[in-house]
Amino acid sequence: MGETTRERDEMKQASAGADAGRDGSASGAETDAVDRAAEADSAAPVRRRTWQREAVRDALASSSGFVSAQTLHGILSSSGRRIGLATVYRQLASLAAAEEADTLQSVDGEVVYRACDMHEHHHHLICRSCGRTVEISASPVEEWASRVAAEHGFTHDRHVIDLFGLCPDCR
Repeated sequence: MGETTRERDEMKQASAGADAGRDGSASGAETDAVDRAAEADSAAPVRRRTWQREAVRDALASSSGFVSAQTLHGILSSSGRRIGLATVYRQLASLAAAEEADTLQSVDGEVVYRACDMHEHHHHLICRSCGRTVEISASPVEEWASRVAAEHGFTHDRHVIDLFGLCPDCR
């Protein structure tokens, strides 16, 4: 009952693949349907490599500093890539969840994104004028955050620290 057209098509493909692969081998359609079902059931979904995801990732990587979803959408559109703004938002959120993109809230209150160069916990120095961003590790900050949380009876799950100022070129 509440099946979407896509779900019905996937079930038809899986069924056709099962009939075609009675020798025990799984067809591509059957494997895809099983993979999607497993993805829906898992806590950490497997991210499929789609052209939209790769286009957003590439555009983000070639951008300097933090950019908004609208700006990235404009970059993609001007390069001839037909991709919806909602898709850009979804892909950016997905990249951020996978820690492949950093996010912060701009002074306007808008969430902006940047390709993440470091794959471990880190902080940022961000120029208020030009947006130049430097990723930094800060062991003393980690120790301080854990100590302050413990002093107040909290567990220390995570924190975000972004330092804003003026870079040497903008001073």
